Amino acid sequence: LPSLIPGKRETRQYRNILTETKLEEITQYREDGITARLDKGEKIEAEKILICVGRSPRINNMGLEELSLKISQEGTIFVNEKMETTQEGIYAIGDVVGGYLLAHVASEEGIIAAENATKLTSEIDYTSVPSCIFTSPEIGTVGLTPDEAEEKEMEVRIARFPFTACGKAHAIGETDGFVQLIVRESDDKILGGQIVGSHAADLVHEIALAIRWGLTAEQLSSTIHAHPTLSEAIMEAARKAEKKPIHL
Repeated sequence: LPSLIPGKRETRQYRNILTETKLEEITQYREDGITARLDKGEKIEAEKILICVGRSPRINNMGLEELSLKISQEGTIFVNEKMETTQEGIYAIGDVVGGYLLAHVASEEGIIAAENATKLTSEIDYTSVPSCIFTSPEIGTVGLTPDEAEEKEMEVRIARFPFTACGKAHAIGETDGFVQLIVRESDDKILGGQIVGSHAADLVHEIALAIRWGLTAEQLSSTIHAHPTLSEAIMEAARKAEKKPIHL
């Protein structure tokens, strides 16, 4: 990754965080740890190694060639927004179609495919897919990031509210992290959001709902949130986007 979502705990808890770095080889295995060589020649030692690799579609030896399905160079099956392949009446979902390799996305794709297979009309919408990292603190993201908005040359404003200003976060002793909203300047619609902190994987769905149904920062900011709750931080971020912050 080119960067890491910043947070106070990361710099406290981890001595060294390397970005844009590849592990080339495990050069030594020992009872007390490993030695690894990185792509720039540097060697590091660690007690444990966690292997987190991507998935590859498993479509070999399935006879798909006989069906004349269109397959990409990456080995994924081409589908349309109805999850239908290039052969009418044949559907594909999940990791074999590429895109978001997430269980909850595959589940929704399955529903879309089943509805279309039974003559109901449904189309997949990937604009509000939440993605979560179950670390400590948790990370939840949905929609556009600031970098993606910049790449698309979109005029947006970015509003961030820290959990240090959230009463519930103080009550449970989890003040690390923040809520961040990406809001389009032209119509005030929420295009993306990132949360780092306690229960981020649960909280991110409120932002996903806002993106899915085209809600504005004004609409979100004017929605009453219970106090004290962590979800207040989302409302507070929306208020900041509207230049109406209260607890900042």
